[in-house]
Amino acid sequence: MFGITFKNPVWTASGCFSYGLEVAENLYDISKLGAVVVKGLSYRPREGNPPQRIVETPCGMLNSIGLQNPGVKYFAENILPKLKGYDTVIVANVFGEDEEEYLKVAEFLDKTDGVHILELNVSCPNVKKGGIAFGSDPEVLYSLVKKLRQATQKPILVKLSPNITNILDTATASVEAGADGLVLINTLLGMAIDVEKEEPIIAMKTGGLSGPAILPVAVRMVYQVYEKFGSAVPIIGVGGITTAQDALQHILAGAVSVQIGTANFYDPYSPLKVIEGIENHIQKKGYSHFLELVGKAHKLKINK
Repeated sequence: MFGITFKNPVWTASGCFSYGLEVAENLYDISKLGAVVVKGLSYRPREGNPPQRIVETPCGMLNSIGLQNPGVKYFAENILPKLKGYDTVIVANVFGEDEEEYLKVAEFLDKTDGVHILELNVSCPNVKKGGIAFGSDPEVLYSLVKKLRQATQKPILVKLSPNITNILDTATASVEAGADGLVLINTLLGMAIDVEKEEPIIAMKTGGLSGPAILPVAVRMVYQVYEKFGSAVPIIGVGGITTAQDALQHILAGAVSVQIGTANFYDPYSPLKVIEGIENHIQKKGYSHFLELVGKAHKLKINK
């Protein structure tokens, strides 16, 4: 895929695995993973949002971290050299407050050895367009991806927001603009209110909902996009994956790889468990490769 060899289809999701070094240095060899998607990178350092930034919800969590990060230059000089010591694919999650910042990050990473793929976080508010997320407007998204496609030779994945009416609109815009693949889905917009204090718990009022609660939504969107593009456009499924069974739902819906996100917070070994679970499922079913499962749910016929 993209001319890159992946050991397996299991990646970590941006923002839920930091930059991978904590796990690599304290728990297990991240070379066992298909890919590591690092925490989002902007051109300039960001402090993020004020607390409270995280709240647990039924079957998931809300977060409003605000994309806190030390900036892409710090990452390249201080974090990436350590990551390069591990035998896995490194995916850089890229974002900006406007097109210019996205372009600066992409152009910088294009010249950075050790970063294999760029994943665009288009759920960010566009400060020059009234704060509406880049991924909410197909025309704005098309323009962004088109310019980024011209700014880098590295594969570009667009991580789509589910907070829209029709996921096919933004998926199509991304593909027509030159995206090499799609990541589905980012978090759902949600809110939690403290009944005693009678006010929102998150300082910024709303946050991104992730965890098991969003699995059915993510699987549905993966299915829809695969139904339109088939195997012509690689899909990386993310959202609600905690077990191999969850990952297999994404794969059967059309995902060629999956990302493990929120599960890492309570079980950092979950990616390894999912890898093992997928392997066991393949053996049990008698398949020779997991790719035989990709999109297979579309072949089922409904008996009337």
